[in-house]
Amino acid sequence: MSGGLLIAGTTSDAGKSVVTAGICRWLARQGVKVAPFKAQNMSLNSFVTREGAEIGRAQAMQAQAARVEPTALMNPVLLKPGGDRTSQVVLMGRPVGEMSARGFFGTAGPAERPPSAEASAVSAASAASAGDRLRGGRQEALLATVLDCLAQLRGTYDAVICEGAGSPAEINLRRTDIVNMGVARNAGLPVLVVGDIDRGGVFASFFGTVALLSREDQALVAGFLVNKFRGDVGLLEPGLDMLHGLTGRRSYGVLPFQHGLGIDEEDGLRVSLRGAVRESAVSSPVGEDILRVAVCAVPLMSNFTDVDALAAEPGVVVRFVDRPEELADADLVVVPGTRGTVKALRWLRERGLADAIARRAAEGRPVLGVCGGYQLLGEHIEDDVESRAGHVEGLGLLPVRVRFAREKTLARPVGEALGEHVEGYEIHHGVAEVTGGEAFFSDDRGHSLDGCRAGAVWGTHWHGSLESDGFRRAFLREVAAAAGRRFVPAPGTSFAALREEQLDLLGDLIEEHADTDALWRLIESGAPQGLPFIPPGAPV
Repeated sequence: MSGGLLIAGTTSDAGKSVVTAGICRWLARQGVKVAPFKAQNMSLNSFVTREGAEIGRAQAMQAQAARVEPTALMNPVLLKPGGDRTSQVVLMGRPVGEMSARGFFGTAGPAERPPSAEASAVSAASAASAGDRLRGGRQEALLATVLDCLAQLRGTYDAVICEGAGSPAEINLRRTDIVNMGVARNAGLPVLVVGDIDRGGVFASFFGTVALLSREDQALVAGFLVNKFRGDVGLLEPGLDMLHGLTGRRSYGVLPFQHGLGIDEEDGLRVSLRGAVRESAVSSPVGEDILRVAVCAVPLMSNFTDVDALAAEPGVVVRFVDRPEELADADLVVVPGTRGTVKALRWLRERGLADAIARRAAEGRPVLGVCGGYQLLGEHIEDDVESRAGHVEGLGLLPVRVRFAREKTLARPVGEALGEHVEGYEIHHGVAEVTGGEAFFSDDRGHSLDGCRAGAVWGTHWHGSLESDGFRRAFLREVAAAAGRRFVPAPGTSFAALREEQLDLLGDLIEEHADTDALWRLIESGAPQGLPFIPPGAPV
């Protein structure tokens, strides 16, 4: 069996995802065959693997950090919120239905439909088995599936770096936990707790996290990793020494605050705003003008990371907006993906954004819709699946009619657009019937694959298409021409290279600021023996 480690956090967004990615990149540099793992993820940012399975984008990013191909084994349970109380449950990369939080975490509640019949034999069988367990009534029944996935990874890789969710000390959920200490206990994994010191209260958070765990859980918590520290580490060391004295557990490093990482995480829009969109400096444009991109912050926004490739372009300024006046100076308006197309359409109308977008289209000013954003730009929507709203009139900016199918499309398409090669991925229930306009993405024979263009309005189901450098530059040239801007795309920008630089930066943070010798001993040998119990422990 290979080595392993679980990265837990004192809170959500403490830095678990980036620390996991950083450790994966550091190990990969050492020649270690390493894989990431997250048993259960709640996120609207997802990705499609080559075998057609849907997983969290954070795990796909971590797989890239590990220099391995992402698979469904790395994220067997994905919850995609559809509102305050319900989520679509994706098991082994396949959707199995909608479920309330109460149903998922405790009381019985059947999933609405079986896994996709289009799944591969292995994936379909795995999803069906997991779906049967879920329909049995309780979340802990999925633990067998989670542990089987982890065992398969550990049987293949030298090390598996697991990411927890939220906090391991969520005492109301411990009985049914399959992502934090539930995994650690059953798989015998040592646990490293990450704390965000930039928020304050990190020592109390570290101590309280351990003190609210049972004796058996505490025995696996090896120590702490401080994240997002600003200033002189020497001033922090006395506190770390005192924490060691109080808990018997050491610090494994202090990672400095790092601006503009722009790495895919799972916890919402604020991550992207802090990272690739707002904190990264906008480089000087190659041409005389900059381009301003306004992204409508629609409800249940999904895969908003699509615009990160635009933000990486020198001279392109990207911002998220929720008021019509914020569209006035935009050269391009993007309506992104959403888990609630009809809800997003209603929101755009209520806020006056729909009228503002329609005026732009009438004036020949560029608009791009992606996935759900593409669907709501069409003539009408028939939805008896996602919102169950039936017939809904769209914005009428594209000659497209959308019907929601029960089966979800999960694909990794390849095609051409604007004379350039394009790759993307599809995650949607809506099926588009294009009745006019021009094809957006085509095959090498010119046959339409996806999307539509009418004047200066474009729409596509393909996420990630803007990461194709040649296509992105060609598209921005079209936008600049339509907007009357003397903007010139930088000829040498490589989004893939920029992403690799960011992942290398994460590896650098671990290599330079963590005790890597101690970290490797932890991964290889497990938690130290004889760690003291810190009262009171978990409530009985």
